Amino acid sequence: MRQLMAGIGMALLASGCGGGGLTLTEYVDGLNAINDRTVPQAEVLISELERATTPGEAGVAIEGMMALRIESLEATEELMPPEPIADLHELMVSWERRLVPVEESFAAQAAATSGWGEFLESAEVEAYRAALIEGKAICTEYQARLDATADRGAFADTPWIPTELSEVVEARLGCQLFPEEPENVFRPAPVPGASG
Repeated sequence: MRQLMAGIGMALLASGCGGGGLTLTEYVDGLNAINDRTVPQAEVLISELERATTPGEAGVAIEGMMALRIESLEATEELMPPEPIADLHELMVSWERRLVPVEESFAAQAAATSGWGEFLESAEVEAYRAALIEGKAICTEYQARLDATADRGAFADTPWIPTELSEVVEARLGCQLFPEEPENVFRPAPVPGASG
């Protein structure tokens, strides 16, 4: 269940599109402001999810996270990223946009299922696992693209931006919180000594 919490928490915080309105500093400040508003609420929802004793309770927590993600996404979409990072911005938010309907289906299945066994084997939980696998890969791709953008000299006037932007986006996507094996989120832990 702990892997689930981390997967959901990290999946919770990103969004946007554009290319050209804000300076790099303004853009990073905007992302930080959104994080400041949403991360504390996300932590409460993650705690609720960790305490879930039924699929229905897990679904309620996911619904709350989805609502928070939508709020975050809308706020981020209002930010107009500077041209050098417009593609990075879109990479970040496009995954979040794809995650919302996955979470919606997850929550609906959780509400309709009475037992963990049926729920954990559902297509909706499998889709959620797949979304976490994709999110973890996007964290790696984002960093690689950010490094390539920095190598092209896009941040020559603001050398602190790559580090700051990387940290802000990692917080938004929850990169450091992704489970080591997202494909095993919502799977029972193996029983020591059992063979199968």
